[in-house]
Amino acid sequence: MPLIINSGGFWHRHRWLLGTLLVAAAVVLLASFMSRGDSVPVRAAAAQRMNIRSVVSTNGKVEPLQNFEAHAPVGTTVNTILVKEGQHVKRGQLLVKMNDTDARSEAARALAQVRTAQAEGSATQNGGNREEVLTLDSQIVKARASRDTAQRNYDALQRLQQDGAASAGEVKAANDQLQRANADLNLLEQKKKERYSEPEIARVQAQKTEAEAAYAAAEDRLNQLNVRAPFDGVVYSIPVLQGAYVNPGDLVLQEADLSKVRVRAFVDEPDIARLAPGDPIEVTWDAMPGRVWHSTVSTVPAVIKLHNTRNVGETIFIVDNSDFRLLPNVNVDVNVVTAEHKDVLTVPREAVHQEDSQTFVYEIQGEMLQRRDVKTSISNLTQVEVTSGLTENALVALTSINSKPLRNGLAVRVVH
Repeated sequence: MPLIINSGGFWHRHRWLLGTLLVAAAVVLLASFMSRGDSVPVRAAAAQRMNIRSVVSTNGKVEPLQNFEAHAPVGTTVNTILVKEGQHVKRGQLLVKMNDTDARSEAARALAQVRTAQAEGSATQNGGNREEVLTLDSQIVKARASRDTAQRNYDALQRLQQDGAASAGEVKAANDQLQRANADLNLLEQKKKERYSEPEIARVQAQKTEAEAAYAAAEDRLNQLNVRAPFDGVVYSIPVLQGAYVNPGDLVLQEADLSKVRVRAFVDEPDIARLAPGDPIEVTWDAMPGRVWHSTVSTVPAVIKLHNTRNVGETIFIVDNSDFRLLPNVNVDVNVVTAEHKDVLTVPREAVHQEDSQTFVYEIQGEMLQRRDVKTSISNLTQVEVTSGLTENALVALTSINSKPLRNGLAVRVVH
């Protein structure tokens, strides 16, 4: 007959054994949980060799190195625009024509005044105008002839008086005639030499200067109404429309030589001390992803200015722009490489701690943290160079998952 065991009865009769087994199982399970609870979950990374750069990142603005702005000299209309934005132009090329009718009339009037002033100036130098000079010269010739005749008559009467053939009265009369002839001649010659007084000469000279200045201003205004390129460059802005009216001083056109541009970078005050002349600079523009323009630091900012809400120093540098892709007035990103080391041991910034001026990391040895004092060099946003105190591929703790502080000898387990 088969053996039948009534399990319910068995456990009923041996309730003490069941209790003992349950207590033992609970102890084992609790021990297991307690063992796991002693280790802190942490993120970790291995010390690795790589290239590292220390960079000062900021923003900047592109400015033309050689810039030309044309403004309306008077209120007028834009007759013709002969170029388009982005067009390359040559020196002397006509770019914009504005209505210059009034300016031409003004220039003509000013030129007439200049010529009148020049004629008057010539007259003051020569003793009068041409007709006056010719008349005066003729009078001087006649006066000189009369003087010469009087001189010969006086000389002849003096000889005759010695021979008793002429009386003293006749000699005296001849002498009086000679004196009058000399006086008339001297007067005419003095008149020719000093036709104008010094105040009159000064007045004429002032009128001439004023007329020449007025003509130069009229010519300049006329030139401004017919805008020509002062140098080879690119027209990068035409803020007016053909046929539109412009007020005096309105901007009409901007041209620049964009083969080289100036970038004005705004470096935050704490980063200025990191800059040094010769540091490489990389410029990027959001409008052209992947494109990098290069330059170097020429001068370190010496003055702190308020830029929006930032205390900054301005550093200005030149960028080669031979393909003319960087445009004036655009905002760019600027990275100044203050240091660069190749193939060096690095760890993430999160792994590095400082205490009492000592720098250290927590290396994971087995399942426990071991503090390692290290020496560091340059750093960037994510990595720090370690020069001593740590070996390659050493596993270092970054942060704990449950926000518990790391410490030497702490039991940990690495989570990913």
